[in-house]
Amino acid sequence: MKRREFITLLGGAAAWPLAARAQQSAMPVVGILAVASPEDNAVRLRAFREGLRVAGYVEGQNVNIQYRWAEAHTDRLAELAAQLVHNQVSVLVAAGGTPSALTAKAATASIPIVFGTGADPVDVGLVASLNRPGGNVTGVTSLNMEVAPKRLELLHELLPSVTTMALLVNPAVPLAGPVSRLSQAAAQSLGLQLHVVYASSDRDFDAVFEKLTQLRAGALVIGPDNLFSTHSKQLAALAVRHALPAVYGFRQFAAAGGLMSYGSSETEFYRLVGTYVGRVLKGDKPADLPVQQSTKVELIINLKTAHALGLEIPPTLLARADEVIE
Repeated sequence: MKRREFITLLGGAAAWPLAARAQQSAMPVVGILAVASPEDNAVRLRAFREGLRVAGYVEGQNVNIQYRWAEAHTDRLAELAAQLVHNQVSVLVAAGGTPSALTAKAATASIPIVFGTGADPVDVGLVASLNRPGGNVTGVTSLNMEVAPKRLELLHELLPSVTTMALLVNPAVPLAGPVSRLSQAAAQSLGLQLHVVYASSDRDFDAVFEKLTQLRAGALVIGPDNLFSTHSKQLAALAVRHALPAVYGFRQFAAAGGLMSYGSSETEFYRLVGTYVGRVLKGDKPADLPVQQSTKVELIINLKTAHALGLEIPPTLLARADEVIE
C-alpha cells in the first residue's frame, strides 16, 4: 500500500468514532419521568419500548432515552423534570400517573409531553379536551378508576358472607376522591359497609392494618397509586399476615403474593404510550393527537395465596381469570 493511501485510510478510521458520536448526538432524546423505581417499571418499560418499536424507533439505534426515577418520592418530581427540560429532550414522557403528568406540564410549555394516567385528564387540568388536547400535552388513560367498583364486586363474589370491607387510598393523589366515591356507591348497592383508610407513606402501612383489625374488615381493596405499586410485596405480605383477602389494580400485587389484581393491562397501556411518543417524534403535534384510552383489563388470581388464606376460589371466577398464579 502506498504511503498516501495508508494516511488516507488511517485518517478515515480515526474519524469513525467522531462520526458515530455525531450520529448518536443527532438522535432524538426521550426523557422519562417515572415515579417508581427501575425494578418496578421493568414490565412497563418493555411494553413502552415495544410501542416505540412499532413506531419505528429502537433505543440506542435511532433514539436515546434519559431516565429519571423518583423512587416513589413524589417530592423529587419537580427537580427531575427540570433536569430533563434543561437537557432539552425531544419528548417528555410522564407515565407515572397524575403526579408526574402535572409536574411535567408545570415544567415546560414547549417540549411535547406524553402522559399516562388513570385520572380524567380534563378534570385534573392536563388537557383542554380529550379529542383536541391543545397545548403541548397528550397521552393515554387507563380504566383503573372506572373499574374501582368491580374490585369490590369481585371480593363480594368471593366472600358473600363478608359484610364489612375496607378501601385503602393515598389522600395526597387526585384519584383518591373519585375512587372513594365510586367504591362507596358500589358498596351501598351491594349492601356492604365500606371503611376508607389512608396511607401517604409506607410507614403508615402497619398502623393501617392494625386499624383494619379493629374495624373487623373482612377484605381490602387497594386504590390505584404508585406508592402502593412500589410497595406491592410489603402490602401483599401484610394482607396475608393479617389473613385479609385483598385486591389491587396491578398485576405485580398478585405476582408478589397478593390474592387478586384487577385493572388495566399495563402491557397495553404502556405500549400505547410508546406508540404515541413515536408519533410525536415523527412530527405529530400533541395538540392534534386525541387522548387515547387503554381498554383492556385483566383479572389475575394467586391460587397459592388463596390456599394460604383458606379460601376456595369459585370455578366461575377462575374461569374469568386472565392468569392464575399457582
